[in-house]
Amino acid sequence: MRKYFILIVLHTLVSQLAFSQIGGEYTYDFLNLTNSARMAALGGNQVALNDSLDLNVSFNNPSLLSSGMKNMLALNYVDYFAGINYGYASYAFKTPFPGNFAMGMHYINYGKFIEALPSGERTGATFNAAEYALNIIWSNEFKWGEIQKKSVLPDSTSKVYPDSITVPGQRRLAYGINLKPILSSFESYQSIGIAADLGVSYISRNGQTVAALVARNIGSQITTYYDGANRESIPFDLQFGISKKLLHAPIRFAATMQHLQKWNLAKPVEDKTGAITTYTEEKFTQKFMRHLVLGIELLPSSNFTIRAGYNHQIRQELRLDEKMSTVGFSWGFGVRISRFQFSYGSGRYHLAGSSNLISVAINLNEGYNRNNVSSE
Repeated sequence: MRKYFILIVLHTLVSQLAFSQIGGEYTYDFLNLTNSARMAALGGNQVALNDSLDLNVSFNNPSLLSSGMKNMLALNYVDYFAGINYGYASYAFKTPFPGNFAMGMHYINYGKFIEALPSGERTGATFNAAEYALNIIWSNEFKWGEIQKKSVLPDSTSKVYPDSITVPGQRRLAYGINLKPILSSFESYQSIGIAADLGVSYISRNGQTVAALVARNIGSQITTYYDGANRESIPFDLQFGISKKLLHAPIRFAATMQHLQKWNLAKPVEDKTGAITTYTEEKFTQKFMRHLVLGIELLPSSNFTIRAGYNHQIRQELRLDEKMSTVGFSWGFGVRISRFQFSYGSGRYHLAGSSNLISVAINLNEGYNRNNVSSE
């Protein structure tokens, strides 16, 4: 009886952490946690950000792992509520094989627990709970179209709008996979699973428009938490995203549609009038907005970025009708100093507090020159 009690409590905790998803229906819900401060600032998830300086974009969409990310290291850490912390570390490296490769480790540590029986009686023992997913990422791309020469405008213009001075050449269709072996350990109960993310991205000739389709968490449990248990589903998510960087203004817009495999993300509202009970579903607009994650980046210079986002699903699930406040909104910024990039993101998920994320990226290439490296 004790093992069922422990698993129910911990699974409930995981589903609450993965609030931006359809919590409570799957195991390994930690796979959907937002690790990157940039992604957190942009609403929690964006799958169409083509940026060779940000290795974290390949976590959300493996096809965005590019050759310009080689020898880059990304570190993410979240000090969450009640002693819980989670994060993601990854490194892109060169191999003799075709395509681009990176490896990373995604983890969540739930901290130390005091063991108790279902009756509430404490046994005096303590135990730990944590989950891990190894990320093995590969990508490649197909190019087509004529290569055009660069045309340089006056220096005064190029300093303000560096992307407007070039016509880069070919269109690109990038594709990639992220293979994720999973270990979940709650007290003495462990489960092993396997999942994969598949992504494909279209990148325009000038690199300022990106459209992407991603299928996340395709897989299943290999072993269950205890003998005789049925295999549980993992949180599959079909996503489509698009981003657009304006040609004559330092602004990038991004939008991602999540959970495309399931249209209704909310249960019908129950209304009891005497002995009659009626159920009312949300209107089309509300159903659509629950899938949509919006983000915007203001790029006043190549070394500083301001970000903001909105996630309607989070706002609807975690709001209080008496005081909605800024639940569902997020913001952050990024700073680049030589070979280091620092990002901060803050998401308002509940009136009780915000989630704060910190990301650090380091370019480990020898002879690195920040003036020779730019965002795609």
